[in-house]
Amino acid sequence: QVQLVESGGGLVQPGGSLRLSCAASGSIFSINDMGWYRQAPGKQREWVAAVTSGNSRNYANAVKGRFTISRDNAKNTVELQMNSLKPEDTAVYYCNANGRGGRWPYRDFAVWGQGTAVTVSS
Repeated sequence: QVQLVESGGGLVQPGGSLRLSCAASGSIFSINDMGWYRQAPGKQREWVAAVTSGNSRNYANAVKGRFTISRDNAKNTVELQMNSLKPEDTAVYYCNANGRGGRWPYRDFAVWGQGTAVTVSS
């Protein structure tokens, strides 16, 4: 019942910036953690960044200092501001969220978005 939709991907030159957005919709009571993952061709999906309901943020070493994750609890969205992009950032980026939703008694959910492609190339 809860759905995540990512947007904002595209083609950007090295050193450029992109801002990804993920919107959660459906019957949501609360969202706990939200995060971003990415998967490059031929590679396993890797964790990129996460933000808790208390707005505690964590980043993978590969993106630390360049990416910023944020959330808007009122809108049930999570964003990933990506600066100083490198070719190795090229991947499909997925957002993830867990929380509780539906009608009472609320049920736990953990969902993924469909992904948005980011290509960093000259």
